[in-house]
Amino acid sequence: MEHEFSTQAVHPGYIEPFASVVQWNRDGHITIWTTTQGIFDVREGTATILGIPESMLKVIAMECGGGFGGKGPNTNPLNPMAAILSKKSGLPVKMVMSRKETFESTCPASATHIRIKMGADKKGRITAAQCYLAYQAGAFPGSPVGAGVQNGLAAYKIDNIEIDGYDVVTNTQKMQSYRAPGQPPATFAVEGVVDELANKLGIDPLEFRLLNAVQEGDRMPNGVQYPRIACVELEEAMKAHPHYNAPIDGPNVGRGISVAARAIGGDGATPHVATISINTNGTITLMTGSNDLSGTRTTVAMQAAEVLGLDVEAVVSTVGDTDSAGWSGVANGSKITYSTGLAAIAAAEEVKKQMSARAALIWEVVTEDIEFNDGIFVSIKNPENSMTFKELAGRLMQTGGPITCTGYSFPTGPGGVIFGGNIVDVEVDPETGKVEILRYTTFTDVGKAVHPSFVEGQAQGSTAQGVGWALHEEYYYTKDGTIANSTFLDYRMPTSLDLPMIDTVIVEVPNPGHPFGLRGRAGEIPIVPVIAAVANAVSNATGVRMTKGPMTPGSILEALEEQTAQS
Repeated sequence: MEHEFSTQAVHPGYIEPFASVVQWNRDGHITIWTTTQGIFDVREGTATILGIPESMLKVIAMECGGGFGGKGPNTNPLNPMAAILSKKSGLPVKMVMSRKETFESTCPASATHIRIKMGADKKGRITAAQCYLAYQAGAFPGSPVGAGVQNGLAAYKIDNIEIDGYDVVTNTQKMQSYRAPGQPPATFAVEGVVDELANKLGIDPLEFRLLNAVQEGDRMPNGVQYPRIACVELEEAMKAHPHYNAPIDGPNVGRGISVAARAIGGDGATPHVATISINTNGTITLMTGSNDLSGTRTTVAMQAAEVLGLDVEAVVSTVGDTDSAGWSGVANGSKITYSTGLAAIAAAEEVKKQMSARAALIWEVVTEDIEFNDGIFVSIKNPENSMTFKELAGRLMQTGGPITCTGYSFPTGPGGVIFGGNIVDVEVDPETGKVEILRYTTFTDVGKAVHPSFVEGQAQGSTAQGVGWALHEEYYYTKDGTIANSTFLDYRMPTSLDLPMIDTVIVEVPNPGHPFGLRGRAGEIPIVPVIAAVANAVSNATGVRMTKGPMTPGSILEALEEQTAQS
C-alpha cells in the first residue's frame, strides 16, 4: 500500500505577540524584560549579536502568553534592536510586534511532502515500510525532519524499514518548532497507510495496531532498544473505551483512530538547576531558571514537597532571572516537570541530609542515627526525640544558620518514549465539504500524572490545535510570495464553536527511571495523532482517502470530485 501526503505551514497561534522592554544602563549593564521560553537562551543570543559578555545582560521573563515552541531558541528579533535603541536614547525602549509582523517574521511549522509505502502478510503482520519525508526549512537549514524520521514508524514493530528525510530550503521565513515539532505530519501519513492496510486485510484497525505494537525490548527506527513503554497499554485502553464500541450511524458519518509515538526531542538533554532555601516558619522557597508555560511552578513544587513531606502550599515556587537562578535549558519539549523536577528532587534530598545533620547536632547523635519520614525527623536510638520539619526549621539559626541547597539534573531525555491515541467521530456535508466533529476522545501516556487536571488541560488544548492543523490552518502565499492571511481574521483557528467537549483518558504506566514514575511531555504527544485521526474519520465518512492537509471544505469537495471523475 502506497500513498503520498502533504501538509502546509501553520503558525503556533499564540495570542500574545513578541514583546520586549530593554534598558541599557550607563554602566553598560542591560536588563531585558521579555516574553520567552528560555531566559538563558535570550541572554546568550542577544549578547552574541551585540558583541558583549553575557555577564552584562540580565534577562527577566514575563508570564508567557502562549509559546508552543514558537518562543523558543533565538526566535525573538526585538531584544537586540530594543537594546541598541535604548543605548542611543538613554531611555528604556519597548517594542511589540503587530499581529501581521508576528505571522510574517516569526517561525511557523514546516510544510511537508511525505510518501509512505508499507506491506503486511495475510496474518496482519507489517513486514516492511519505506518512507520519504521532505520538510520545509525556510530561508535557512534546520527543519524538524529528524523528528519525523524518528517518530513516524515508532509505534510499530517492523523488521525492514527504509527512511529518507530531506531538509528543504525555501524562499520563506525560517521554520521553527511547534508542539511536537515534525511529528504530526509524519504520523498523518503513516496512520493513513496503516488504516488502508487494515481495511485491505479485513482486520479491525485497532486490532491491527495492537498486533504490530512495539513493546519493551523492540527497536526504535534508529536501532535503539525500547525501555519500559506503554504502547500496548494505551491501545488496550482505546479498545476498552466506550467511545470505540459506541454505534455510529447515518450517512456521511465516520470514525477515525490513530496512534502516535514521541521519542526524545526538544533539546531534552539540557541541564536544569533548582535551589531550595529553608524559611524559619517551616516553608521553603524553590527557585528555578525554567520558564513556567503550563503550571510547572506547581508540578515541580509538588515533587519537592513530596520528598520533604510538606504540603505543596508550604512551597513558594518562583522562576528567577539570569542573575539569580542557576543555568537551565529552554522550556520546550514539555520537559520541565520531568527535568527541572529531577533537579528539585535532588535539592530536596540535600535539604534532608543537612536538616538531619542539624537534628543530630541538637540530639547529640551522629547523622546516620536520624530517620526522616513524612516530614518528621526521629532519632533512631532515642525515638522520643522527634521534630517536625517546621519545628526544626525554626531552630536553624541556633544550630549553624540558614540552609540553602542546590540540585542539578542533566537527563539524557525526559521519560524515553511516550504514546498517544485518538478516537474521533465526524460528519461531512457532501454538498459543502464542511466537517463537523461529533465526538473526540484523546488518550495520553504520561507515566505518572503529577497533576491530573493539568494533564487534561494540556491534552485538550493540544488536541484543539491539532484539529486546526487538520481542518483549517495554513499559510497562504500569493504569487509574489507575500502572505495573504496574516491576521486572526483570515488565518482560521478553531474556536469553542468548532469543537465538542474533548474527553481525556490518562494512561499511567510508571517510568522506572524516575523516582515518581514520570515520563514528561504530556503537553505535546496529544497533538501528534490528531491530523491522522481526523483524516481517517473523514476518509471513512466520504469513502475517499484524505492525503492533503488542511482538509478544508474546498479540498474535500475536490477529492470527492476526483473520485467521481475516476469512477
